Amino acid sequence: MRRPPVRPVALATARLELLPLLPEHADEMSLVLADPALHAFTGGVPLSPDALRDRCERLAAGSPDPAVVWANWVLRLRGTGRLVGTVQATITPAHGLAELAWVVGVPWQGRGFASEAARALAAWLERLPVDRLVAHVHPDHAASAAVARACGLRPTGQRQDGEVRWQSPGTRPGAHA
Repeated sequence: MRRPPVRPVALATARLELLPLLPEHADEMSLVLADPALHAFTGGVPLSPDALRDRCERLAAGSPDPAVVWANWVLRLRGTGRLVGTVQATITPAHGLAELAWVVGVPWQGRGFASEAARALAAWLERLPVDRLVAHVHPDHAASAAVARACGLRPTGQRQDGEVRWQSPGTRPGAHA
């Protein structure tokens, strides 16, 4: 099977530039993601700069599964040029599915950046063979639930690894089935 011809492209919002993730972003992103509070709901600990660089290289290289596309962006704040977080989509075009995730560094939380970026990502996905968006949110993480809601997702009764599955309400008109 050939890899689907889907690649992340630069996106823009009123306050952010969403740039396809590159290994060169690792040093600055290690500072953005360094606060242990970011792992309160997901577990784990912040990666070292070297481990984050390795992860960025793997993500930028793409999924080893030719039927799956990894699309990852860093969020650059207009004006200051600082990186403030990430958004990502794991896309399975054959199933019309994209799984979304986001993270914004602690100093920039509470300003709507995650919702703004996630909405831009959802709009980009509308142009692809994707008709179902999914996110998994810890049941106590109100801020992430608000981001999912801002993307038009609704909680389902399903859980995976303790997180609630949020999903788009149905197939979008004109979307690929």
